[in-house]
Amino acid sequence: MIDSLKKLITYYEEVISLPHRREIAAELRDEEDLFFLLLYSEMIGIPNPAYYYTLELYPYMIEKFHDWHLRMGMEKSPMHGIRCC
Repeated sequence: MIDSLKKLITYYEEVISLPHRREIAAELRDEEDLFFLLLYSEMIGIPNPAYYYTLELYPYMIEKFHDWHLRMGMEKSPMHGIRCC
């Protein structure tokens, strides 16, 4: 009974979100872009009061950095410490 109810709820959520998947993906990408801007802002000259706390995230986010700076319209990496291009 509980498993069938969970499956029904999962199916319902998929049906509801199906027409909006593109918008949801675009919104998530925009949020990620804003987060990357906050994360790397100190390195490109924008003061970041949370710079000390975001240093821990660099190793996790460095893999996605190349895609981010290309989406932002930068052909080459704006940071000299990060090699990606």
